[in-house]
Amino acid sequence: MELKRILLVEDSANDIELILTALSQNNLANEVVVVRDGAEALDYLYRQGVYRLRMEGHPVVVLLDLKLPKIDGTEVLAHLKSDTQMKLLPVVVLTSSREEPDLVKCYELGANAYVVKPVDFREFVEAIKGLGLFWAVVNQPPPGSISSVRSK
Repeated sequence: MELKRILLVEDSANDIELILTALSQNNLANEVVVVRDGAEALDYLYRQGVYRLRMEGHPVVVLLDLKLPKIDGTEVLAHLKSDTQMKLLPVVVLTSSREEPDLVKCYELGANAYVVKPVDFREFVEAIKGLGLFWAVVNQPPPGSISSVRSK
């Protein structure tokens, strides 16, 4: 059976831990690849730099923080959605920003969803569990987007 890889682009160690915990509580066996800045995200997706030898295939979804070092999330989003090879890749903006201009800009750039990280721990865990379940199990990804990771 094919498992769908999730790419998490997040620079906060606390948020990474919470997100990985929430996904595992949902018993999702999906591989979650974690990168900590926008430049590393692009390297991963385009199989360049330290990721040039990674397994082929795109993740089923990119969970993208906006406030990132090196290249911010809106720049990553704009780059992906303007590239014919990447524009169908689902990108969920996962951010603490409740600013309307950020929300509007992300949707204008082609974000598939915009999720504000809840401050409350339980709400945060539930939001992430729902996201993981939807994108890794329920949603039908565009052709060619599923990675070839196999279950063990």
